[in-house]
Amino acid sequence: MASVIKDTGEIWGRLFDHRPFVQGEVTFFLREFQERRSDREVERLFKILEYTTELKESQLDRTEQLGDCHLPSLKANVDVALSMCNRVLQREENFDSDNVLSENRLLRKREWEKFINDMSDKCQKVDQTFQEKETEIQEFYVDLEKKLHITP
Repeated sequence: MASVIKDTGEIWGRLFDHRPFVQGEVTFFLREFQERRSDREVERLFKILEYTTELKESQLDRTEQLGDCHLPSLKANVDVALSMCNRVLQREENFDSDNVLSENRLLRKREWEKFINDMSDKCQKVDQTFQEKETEIQEFYVDLEKKLHITP
């Protein structure tokens, strides 16, 4: 019975006791940052701190002055662009494209009908002229046959 309890304790320790694994990970992490990377991260942090302090002390006033100088003209330009956009939108609302399109379609339809009517009139005139010439030529040849006394 004692061996069963001992074996159960050993199985439980292997399954649920993560201290050896965690201790290995912590050791690896410490070795990575202390030995391999040395103080690079700390030096980088100090450089960043120095740079931000320099920006805060010298560049902040300059940035504020440049903003005071240029922002009003920028705002004026943006206002002009906004008013132009509003005018374009207003014109677009006033312009009824469907109405204009339907009017143009109607105009083109009338022009097409006029063209077709003109062409049919011209065709009729050509047909009529052809008929007249045909009858003239027939009469000419009939008259010519009479004069020549040729009878068929």
